[in-house]
Amino acid sequence: MSDFPKTADVVVIGGGVVGTATAYYLAKSGRKNVHLVEKNTICYQEYQYSGSTGRCGAGIRAQWGLELNCLMALRCLETFEQLDEELGLPTGLNQGGYLLVAYQEHEWEQFKKNVVLQHKLGIDSEIFEDKKRAQEICPGVAVDDALGFTFYQRDGHADPFLTTFAFQEAAKRCGAKFHKFTEVTGIDMKDGKITGVKTNRGTIETECVVNCAGSWAAEIGNMVGLNIPVRPERHEIIITEPVDPGVCPPMLMSFSGNYYIQQRPHGSIIAGESPVHDQPGIDYTSTVTSPASIAKTILKLLPRAKNIRVVRQWAGRYEMTPDAAPVLGKTEIPGFWLGPRLHARPGSRTDHDRAAQRRETALRPDDHGLQALRTRRNDRRTERRLTTASISPFPVPIYETAA
Repeated sequence: MSDFPKTADVVVIGGGVVGTATAYYLAKSGRKNVHLVEKNTICYQEYQYSGSTGRCGAGIRAQWGLELNCLMALRCLETFEQLDEELGLPTGLNQGGYLLVAYQEHEWEQFKKNVVLQHKLGIDSEIFEDKKRAQEICPGVAVDDALGFTFYQRDGHADPFLTTFAFQEAAKRCGAKFHKFTEVTGIDMKDGKITGVKTNRGTIETECVVNCAGSWAAEIGNMVGLNIPVRPERHEIIITEPVDPGVCPPMLMSFSGNYYIQQRPHGSIIAGESPVHDQPGIDYTSTVTSPASIAKTILKLLPRAKNIRVVRQWAGRYEMTPDAAPVLGKTEIPGFWLGPRLHARPGSRTDHDRAAQRRETALRPDDHGLQALRTRRNDRRTERRLTTASISPFPVPIYETAA
């Protein structure tokens, strides 16, 4: 325990891509004595304990229907496009674009509104009804029943393991320290302020904590008396054997169709779908029915994939919020910051329709050198919108994680 710190300027909780990136940007900005604690290993994928990063679908996109998400995602793309050079290690970025498919009238009308917003914000997405154009982007795709499509070439995917490792190594070079197999068991407070983080290896005295615990974000929040509106939702995904490139060059995704499919650079196809029903809590059990359902969808969309073999399946977690908007930045607890990436289920409209508040956001610096999104809420009804998100603290990578 001789190398375990007694004090820290900032303690980052969570060793996924959000936590490692947060540690990097803190250390890069000049913050000294930055320590990240992770209860397992960085970007862990072990069956029982994995967070979202180690099990994610790896997608990155700027096509959103909410201004905040568009702005964050566009900045994310700009960051990723120069990230290999900045971090000195590869992230596996592959910008094959996102081809979004609409099957329902209300969805297609929403896509039209989304593209108007995206163009206003500098996202040059395409919108079209021509099936031949869709097949130019994704050769052989069977979408005769689709009403229309949107596409943005800069969208794509990155390797979550390479990206997380690159952030970790760059953070270390900037002076940040990483403590694996270090589980947070409590947070000390005095007079309503953070004074320390308790772990299974000892207590670190600190006045600043960034909660990047993903599916465990609410649990960490409870340690300081905060009810963080984020819950984990279980998703399943499959991966095939490597095949020749060109089977599915873009990320092929539909909200109403309930699928996302992409081909990785080495040839394997990754595909997943959202659950119809999900039990609360963290459970990574894989089912028999999900691979069959996903495979049926792949065969419908990509008939030439019929002889490709599935080699593995797994389950992972999205972090969900009630209104599909991010909960980030400063909290009412001095020194306690929120940094979990958050998601909205593809095609989910119910929560959006019930949301009675709309968030306006502004980017601001704070005394700790962190950039935070300060939210102001009013009681205007949130407009109906179709979004799926993996939102992380600006400018940390935004992933379609699912898994």
